[in-house]
Amino acid sequence: MKIAVSGKGGVGKTMLASLLSTILSQSGYTVLAIDGDPNPTLATALGFPDAEKITPISEMGDLIEERTGARPGQSAPYFKLNPKVDDIPERYWVEHNGIRLMVMGRLKKGGSGCYCPENALLEALVAHLLLNRDEVVIMDMEAGVEHFGRATAKAVDELIVVVEPGKGSVETAFRIRELAGDIGLESIKVVANKIRSEGDREFLLASMPDFEFVGFIPYDQSVIEAGQGIIPLSGLNPEVIGLVKDIAAGLPKD
Repeated sequence: MKIAVSGKGGVGKTMLASLLSTILSQSGYTVLAIDGDPNPTLATALGFPDAEKITPISEMGDLIEERTGARPGQSAPYFKLNPKVDDIPERYWVEHNGIRLMVMGRLKKGGSGCYCPENALLEALVAHLLLNRDEVVIMDMEAGVEHFGRATAKAVDELIVVVEPGKGSVETAFRIRELAGDIGLESIKVVANKIRSEGDREFLLASMPDFEFVGFIPYDQSVIEAGQGIIPLSGLNPEVIGLVKDIAAGLPKD
């Protein structure tokens, strides 16, 4: 099972990724959680101790140079586009409460004039995790699909887009779907978060009529506090946990 979670910043995608990881781990699955957001907070949401001290893969200059032959930030006309990565997960994941976590770090955007070695390593690593690993992989991503190539996109069983009642969130969801379609990632579901009223629900359904919604999560202060690391996930409103359990039960298991 390979699940990617995306959405506009602040909509609650990290909350959903952390809850899915926890619920599936408690259900007996081996879970590898991947933080692919430029502002990584998944470790905090999962309750990892010293979360702020976890070094993203994209900032491991020695590792990147060892595997690609080029150091980040230095001019290097040639480096390995397919570096060895199969031993990296076991060496660099951190584990807490049965969940393995890898923090990927920021992918550099195009337009800088060259394809950088850290991008080559991250993309090769994501491909390995999706194509060659047996764990359940839950990826918390930024509002895009930059970590995926055409080949790796086909390995994603489900792209879950988290939205909240607001035009910006809805526009981002359409953009994510467009980007996903460009690389052949077609299995897309939507989870609505921060629902305060029936009007919120109706707004999203009317604004996104051809999207498949698989869950509506009410606005709850405990969700905000869990995302900030103030309370553990176990302290969430039981209604919220139950709704995410229903979402997890509907995910493809093969």
